[in-house]
Amino acid sequence: MKALIFTALIALSGLAIGQEAPVTSTEETKTEKPKKAKKAKKKKKSKKEKTSITLDNTLVIAQMDTPEDRYSIEITLTEMFTYNHVKAVPSLNVLKLGSDARTLASDSIQKIVASKGVDTYCIVSIRGFDRKYTVSNNADDFEVALNQASFFELYRSDAVSISFQFKFFRDNKCVHSEIVKCGNIGSRETVIKRFRKKVGKRIKKSWAKQ
Repeated sequence: MKALIFTALIALSGLAIGQEAPVTSTEETKTEKPKKAKKAKKKKKSKKEKTSITLDNTLVIAQMDTPEDRYSIEITLTEMFTYNHVKAVPSLNVLKLGSDARTLASDSIQKIVASKGVDTYCIVSIRGFDRKYTVSNNADDFEVALNQASFFELYRSDAVSISFQFKFFRDNKCVHSEIVKCGNIGSRETVIKRFRKKVGKRIKKSWAKQ
């Protein structure tokens, strides 16, 4: 009888243990804090892409205030290109005397230029005096560049420096643009002299095909 009662007590105690609520650990009761969203990184400004040019031929177009200045720069630049083994043709050899340089954008003139074995056009213009200038937008096409020219005289008595802009075009698209500044000028002759020196270095170092 005692054994029967003992067995019953064990069964009842086991049932009570099974009915106890499970103990939840303190770790489980902790709710996870939402992670802070990472701040979006600021996009770095893309640097202006630098371009370069390698020439083996070019048509030289000077945008100057007077025919005399235009002739001087075109002939001087043509000579420097030729000296550095770049086939160069002045626009004055393609256009009729007194013709508007903007006609160089026409298909008929470009066919004549192509027949001379030339596929690159170099526009040189005066950007300004006595200031530091940056290269203008390379996205210009050839016709736009011809139409938006700013014409200055080659020398001003109150100027001590002059900045020339060079733009190179292939397939009517600008492929390279560069500013060359010539300082310590005191006459038209010194402008030509500085032009020969500074631009001559650029041709030899960076533009002419080695």
